[in-house]
Amino acid sequence: MPKMKTHRGAAKRFKATGTGKLKRSKAYRSHILEHKSPKQKRNLGQSTLVAKADVKVQRRLLGL
Repeated sequence: MPKMKTHRGAAKRFKATGTGKLKRSKAYRSHILEHKSPKQKRNLGQSTLVAKADVKVQRRLLGL
């Protein structure tokens, strides 16, 4: 059986941390920023972890 290919869309969106957790960037940061508060925009710029319920699927897509 051939090797599994990495899902390229997922590879661009998720990255594994040193401990094996999955890191992602937050949504709603690309446009329509005028009505969002500076605090909200600042927090949207930070990365966060993938939800526990989604980790299994994302790891399979990334080939981890």
